[in-house]
Amino acid sequence: MPGRADDLIQIPASLWERPEVIAALRNRDIGRFFALVRQYAGASQTQIGIACVLPQGKVSDIIRGVQQVEKLEVFERIANGLGLPDPARISLGLAPCRPGSPRAISPGDTSAPQVPSASGLFTLDEGDRQEDDPVRRRTFVGLTGATMASAILDGIPRTRPPADAEALAPVLTGHAPDAAALETPPNIRTLAIAADDARRQYQACCYSELIPHLSGLLGRLGAACQLLDGDEQLRAFALSADVHHVAAGLLLKLDDRGLAAVAADRSMRAALASQDPVTVGASARIITHTLMDGGHLAAAVTTASSQAQRLDHDVAAHTPGSLSVYGALLLRGAVAAAQRDQRDTAYDLLAEADDAARRLGVDGNLRWTAFGPVNARQHRVNIAVTLGDAGTAVDVARGIDLRAITVTERKASLLIDTARAFLQWGRHEKAYIALRAAEETAPEEVTGRPSVHRLVRDLITSAPPSIRRDAEQFATQIGITR
Repeated sequence: MPGRADDLIQIPASLWERPEVIAALRNRDIGRFFALVRQYAGASQTQIGIACVLPQGKVSDIIRGVQQVEKLEVFERIANGLGLPDPARISLGLAPCRPGSPRAISPGDTSAPQVPSASGLFTLDEGDRQEDDPVRRRTFVGLTGATMASAILDGIPRTRPPADAEALAPVLTGHAPDAAALETPPNIRTLAIAADDARRQYQACCYSELIPHLSGLLGRLGAACQLLDGDEQLRAFALSADVHHVAAGLLLKLDDRGLAAVAADRSMRAALASQDPVTVGASARIITHTLMDGGHLAAAVTTASSQAQRLDHDVAAHTPGSLSVYGALLLRGAVAAAQRDQRDTAYDLLAEADDAARRLGVDGNLRWTAFGPVNARQHRVNIAVTLGDAGTAVDVARGIDLRAITVTERKASLLIDTARAFLQWGRHEKAYIALRAAEETAPEEVTGRPSVHRLVRDLITSAPPSIRRDAEQFATQIGITR
């Protein structure tokens, strides 16, 4: 019986000695070879697809003889993914594994990791390198085995509660709860812990869990800003600014621009009341983002750059936290400039952000910015694809180690930007795999975002039939209706 999608393929050593297997490899008849792997190893088409970086539909077409494998790069992926020993590789016309090169891992070999790290997702496809191509044919996504686990090519829908922001409307448009109605006086330490939890849920893309947490927390923070005094009141205002920032960011992801603008405004008002320039700079990021989402790109560029300069002026000497906010503001301005097609301005702001990242030295997620050298390179991917430079976007993304990205939301965003680049480039299969990897990394970042739904629809519209079928199944799985 075929194994589950998330089971590793267990290939018996005797398979490689069977005359029919040797003949299939010598004839490069991959359809026959896959059929024999299914017969003797009990592997499903989905398992073979995961191991060999092929959509399940393509595996089916190869087995049925509808498609033939011709590219050397694909033969190499199959050999590595299914762990062909050297005699089998030679039968297939490939060189044996050299010492120091990525060797084929036999499923029974426990001395090597069976599931590669997520950084294995980013590989250079030598078969796509063409010197005369102006877009520089470099590819990015190449799952080497079960890198992103079961859901990448598994067509079984997942049940997830949809993110519904309606619960935030009353607290954002109304007033804070009556302080006299509170059962206990506000405790600033408890509120700080709850605010940090909200940030963590947001960065983990747990949006359906975050919304009910936010609605109560915003009300309690509003009451704390009224009741407390002195330093505790200033701290309450700073926490309120942060949590309203989270609310606005979530609402922007859900395409609720009206409520997002309300939340962003409340974030900035609370930040100013906190009298902390770093908090003001942090809230300026969400103001900039809200302006961008509303199409006010010139105002967004001006806001980000002027607020970065203000922060740089207002702090006597940058701390790692203030430097992180400063750099993140510059990156937000660079993205806004790219969206406005101001290439020079975008890259000037990027250069300033790169300098701040070098001064910081690490991606520490200080002040919940995720800012640092790797984060700056991620924004370079986004800006390149926004400016239409798909080749540059893929080139930069290929140099980013996924393991260095510790914030789930940022990791998923990179994969989505990479999918955009591949789609812009006409590499539909790569775009599809990148989107599947993003969904595996952060399901709600894909299932709950209208912008990602539009990207999937664009893929379905422009992809060739073999990829369109898989993309349509994926769209159904994540709840997209056409």
